[in-house]
Amino acid sequence: MRVLITGGAGFVGSHLAEACLAGGAEVCVLDDLSTGSRANLAGLEGHPRFLLRVGSATDAAAVAEAVRDADAVYHLAAAVGVKLIMEEPLRSLATNVHGADVVLRQADRYRKPVLLMSSSEVYGKSSKVPFVEDDDVVHGPTTRPRWAYACAKALDEFLALAYWRETRLPVVIARLFNTVGPRQTGRYGMVIPTFVRAALAGAPITVHGDGRQTRCFAHVADVVAGLSALQNAPAAQGQVVNLGSTEEVSILDLARRIKALTGSPSVIRHVPHDEAYGPGFEDVGRRVPSLRKAEELIGWTPRRNLEAILTDVIQSMR
Repeated sequence: MRVLITGGAGFVGSHLAEACLAGGAEVCVLDDLSTGSRANLAGLEGHPRFLLRVGSATDAAAVAEAVRDADAVYHLAAAVGVKLIMEEPLRSLATNVHGADVVLRQADRYRKPVLLMSSSEVYGKSSKVPFVEDDDVVHGPTTRPRWAYACAKALDEFLALAYWRETRLPVVIARLFNTVGPRQTGRYGMVIPTFVRAALAGAPITVHGDGRQTRCFAHVADVVAGLSALQNAPAAQGQVVNLGSTEEVSILDLARRIKALTGSPSVIRHVPHDEAYGPGFEDVGRRVPSLRKAEELIGWTPRRNLEAILTDVIQSMR
C-alpha cells in the first residue's frame, strides 16, 4: 500500500505517517513546511518506506506526481488554528480552498481514494449539542474573519461530496474536534500546549473570556486510528464522520487541572476575546460531537480520557 499524506509534516499528519509506516505502508508526505516541520518527521528520516516531498498542495504539478504514485490519499494540508486564520486570512483561505480543489481534481484524474480532513469549525456557532453530522450549520457574518475557516472547510466538504456524487470518486470526510498530543505546539492558538508551556514555566496561564466555554479533547493516537479506519471502510465513502471525544471540560477548569497536574505556581488570568483576537470576535460556547456514526461505521470510540491526554502532553513537553 502506497499512501500520500498532504500536510504530513504537521501535528496530526506526522502521527498519521508514523501509524501508516507501522502498518506496513509506503508513505509519501507532501508538505511546504509553512506550518509543518521537519522536526515532526525526524524519527522517519532514512526509513526505506518513507519519502518527504517539499511542495505545496496548491501546486498542481507536484500534487499530480504524488497522487499518481499513491494508492490512497489523505488530504490534511491546511491553514489551521483560529489565531492563524485571524492573522493571515488571505493565505489561509487560498491554502484551504484551492488546496482541496487541486488534490481532489488530481485524485479524480487518477481515481485514487481520498480522505479529506475537515473540522468541527464547520458547525459554526450552532447551539444544538451534541453536534451530529447532518445538523444545520450556523455561521456568523462575512464581516467577521473568524468564520472564514468554517466556511472554507464547509466548501471543501461540498466539493468532495460533489466528486462522490458526480464521478463516484471514493471520498470520506473526517470532521475532527479538538485533537491534542505530543508534538503539538501552541503557535497557532492551540489551548492545551499553550497552557502546559505556561504552567511548566511558571508563567501566567491566560484564559480568554470568562473561561466557561467548553471543549472536548481527543488524543491524536485515537484520532489517527479513526482516520485509518475510515480510509479503509467502503461503507464510509460519501460520508461525513465526526472524530473526537465527548468528555466535556470548561477552559477555566482545564487551566486549573493543568496547573494542578504540573504543580505549577502559575496564576490564571483572564483576557477579553477582543483583546486577544481583535474587536468583534465571536467564540463558541460549547463544542461536543456525536460519535454515533463513527461507532456504527468503523466501531471507533476514543480510548484515552482527558487525564491521560494531559499527562502525556505534560510529560512530552517536560
